[in-house]
Amino acid sequence: MALGWRVHGDGRRVGPGAVVAPDERLSWPRTIGIGMQHVVAMFGATFLVPIITGLPPATTLFFSAVGTALFLLLTGNRLPSYLGSSFAFLAPIAAAQAEGGTAVALGGVLLTGVLLALVGLVVHVAGSRWIDVVMPPVVTGTIVALIGLNLAPVARDSFQAAPLTALVTLLAIVLITVLFRGILGRLAILLGVLVGYLVAVLRDEVDFTGVGDAAWVGLPDFTAPSFDLSVLGLFAPVVFVLVAENVGHVKSVAAMTGRDLDPLLGRALLADGVATTLAGAGGGSGTTTYAENIGVMAATRVYSTAAYWVAAATALLLSLSPKFGALIATIPAGVLGGATTVLYGMIGILGARIWVQNRVNFSDPVNLTTAAVALVIGIANFTWAAGDVAFGGIALGTAAAIGIYHLMRSVARWRGTSEEAATPASVPGGAELEDRRPEVTEHR
Repeated sequence: MALGWRVHGDGRRVGPGAVVAPDERLSWPRTIGIGMQHVVAMFGATFLVPIITGLPPATTLFFSAVGTALFLLLTGNRLPSYLGSSFAFLAPIAAAQAEGGTAVALGGVLLTGVLLALVGLVVHVAGSRWIDVVMPPVVTGTIVALIGLNLAPVARDSFQAAPLTALVTLLAIVLITVLFRGILGRLAILLGVLVGYLVAVLRDEVDFTGVGDAAWVGLPDFTAPSFDLSVLGLFAPVVFVLVAENVGHVKSVAAMTGRDLDPLLGRALLADGVATTLAGAGGGSGTTTYAENIGVMAATRVYSTAAYWVAAATALLLSLSPKFGALIATIPAGVLGGATTVLYGMIGILGARIWVQNRVNFSDPVNLTTAAVALVIGIANFTWAAGDVAFGGIALGTAAAIGIYHLMRSVARWRGTSEEAATPASVPGGAELEDRRPEVTEHR
């Protein structure tokens, strides 16, 4: 691996139709500016997860920065990516905290990271074809959708804590999304939270006591994990979502840069797994590749990994200010209620978008039944206990999606009743499904 970058052209501009490749960079002032723009792009989503779950924001940001640096190292400095907080962890962390506390939830995050790292090793050795076989689009879309919709009661409870503030936050996000173009439009959730926060301050709903007591410079608060088998079933489905997100990220960057990045897929999964494992070991939320930062790359046509090293360094410096973390932690429930009403719904709809983008045929009873049963299980939060181990709606819904699909498909093929489309389920190397799989990266 080489950490040096060739200067692109004159280092000042990107010509029409050209892109700055991962192993290139612009001048350092421009590279630093783009790197800081990546921090702005990831900021809102990365901080929402610890704010919603109650984990220390500065700690999550610290492990996000460290994870990004590790990702760049493990992928040979050839795959530009920022690793931010994954929304897929919201439901299992909340459920684990209710059952055993924050330390138990962190144990679940850590084990999720270990499982993802193991998947990365298998993909690196055996290739990624088996991922498409196990998780066709109908299954992937269903899992993403049920994770978002399973969280609906959480959004409702936060919204009802301060309905007026929550409503202003929700309306601000809705209007900013359509009023502004470019980066401002993509930061609608962050800007909407700021508007709601100002309203909450005016309504005396914000407690600044912790901000005054916090130091300007210092290490984040680290928390050791503990392990409880009863909550592990909550976290296993997250691995499937993280795999889909990472695959989508690699395919998306490959399409935009015109490079074959498939050989790096196993390394990407391994790197995200290691980053998530470290986060769980120290008190941060699990990580994933970020679609927000893909948007920045698409807008600037700069795919230089140098910009991501700048982003990681900037995030690390911000995480070393306890006062900054304390200020973020003051965001009240009403503001979160407005933001999560949009956010959780978006996660659910993005699952449906995966179906649409991949042209999932719901006239096929296998696809229809797979999605129908799994969604009801996930949304209603079915539970099942086996001794000391309890499985909630997300785990059971994920198991149902995978199990029902493969059971019905196998029987249908055996009996000759299959209504599969003529198009292949997976087309490696650039065919339709793989080209469309980057849509999964929209989910956080």
